[in-house]
Amino acid sequence: MRQPFAKVFEEDEDSEINMTPMLDVVFIMLIFFIVTASFVKESGIEVNRPEAATAVKKDRANILVAISPTNEIWIDKRRIDPERVQANIERLHAENPQGSVVIQADRKATTEVLVKVMDAARAAGVFDVSLAAEN
Repeated sequence: MRQPFAKVFEEDEDSEINMTPMLDVVFIMLIFFIVTASFVKESGIEVNRPEAATAVKKDRANILVAISPTNEIWIDKRRIDPERVQANIERLHAENPQGSVVIQADRKATTEVLVKVMDAARAAGVFDVSLAAEN
C-alpha cells in the first residue's frame, strides 16, 4: 500500500505551476489602471476661494496658480516671485500648449496681485485665463 502513494507524491513534486498567464493578466491590469488613472494637479497651497453662483468646472486646467491670503504666489507647489510668474507660465505653457491658466485666489488676496498674475499669463501668451471659485 505504501508503494502507490510514494509514486503519486513523486509525480506531484515534478509538476510545476505555470505562472506566465497570471503574470500576463497582472501586467495587462497594471497597464489598464495606468492609462485610465486621472492625475490631479495642485498649486501647492490650500486657498479659501470666493463663492460664485455661475461657477463652471474647467476640464483643461493645466496651469494652476494660487494666491495666498498674504499675497504669495504659488505654482507647482513652489513659491514664486511676482517677477518670475511670466517665465514659469511660459515654461508650463510650452510643455502643454492646449492647457489654460486657472488662478486660485484666496478671498483675502488683493486685487493688485490678481491683476499682476493675469497680466503675466497674457504676456506669456496664454489668453485662456480663469478664476477659481466655489459653486
